[in-house]
Amino acid sequence: MKVILLLLMLSCWTGAQSAWDMLHEEEACKRITTSCSDLDDILGGGISCKEVTEIGGVPGIGKTQIGIQLAINVQIPVGYGGVEGKAVYIDTEGSFMVERASQIAEACIKDMQEYDHFLRKDLPGCQAKLTSNDFLANINYFRICSYTEQIAVINYLDKFISEHPDVKVVIVDSITFHFRQDFEDMALRTRLLGGMALKLMKLAKKFSLAVILLNQVTTKYSGGSFHLTLALGDSWSHACTNRIILYWNGNERCAHLDKSPSLRSASAPYSVTGEGIRNSASSCKRARIT
Repeated sequence: MKVILLLLMLSCWTGAQSAWDMLHEEEACKRITTSCSDLDDILGGGISCKEVTEIGGVPGIGKTQIGIQLAINVQIPVGYGGVEGKAVYIDTEGSFMVERASQIAEACIKDMQEYDHFLRKDLPGCQAKLTSNDFLANINYFRICSYTEQIAVINYLDKFISEHPDVKVVIVDSITFHFRQDFEDMALRTRLLGGMALKLMKLAKKFSLAVILLNQVTTKYSGGSFHLTLALGDSWSHACTNRIILYWNGNERCAHLDKSPSLRSASAPYSVTGEGIRNSASSCKRARIT
């Protein structure tokens, strides 16, 4: 028994990593653009790979639109500053729209063509070889109809991504849906969610990919009144590396970086257009929901 314990301790020690190595890895970490430069700016250049990012907000704010945009943008070739990967899209609500994904893919191809024209770069013309169907073919879609299916698929992801190493983003839309509808035992729910979050964090690190968890809102009683807050409770807020809260400011959509280990809290406006997520031109005001 002592020998086994000694071997286990030695394996832990040999797995140590210096802070210098960690800094170098962080600086070299790839990011996925949101197609909104204002939003990318507050995120340090886009959605970080090797991390879990939660994005939550009220219905109609554009959570699924951002999810689809990231499933397309992860495929942008390296020559255009992209990751050139594939996506896994786990749909628990049936909100994924293949027609919308095709529209965003067409806009992405158009952006690459304009990039070539503007910089007059002599690139191999990779955008000319890409079609919207190519983008759709690189989105691995899972439709989930219960919390047990959701847990099973997330347990299966390690094997799936090992067999598909080009996957660079996993999107769960939404992480919340079945865990709000099917549960009365809150202690069990907390344990299951904690285990699922741990697996997703390990996937992000192991495969150097971004995990995006879309979340809903709920009401919370505090200070003598009810407020809107992200669903699943305070304990769940610690399950992600980064947390982005989407809210209305007048007729303008805004994103607030509420939590990050390396970036300061900041807000940025964005728009949902026919071509996808873009910079906002609106200046209308409305009190932020917190």
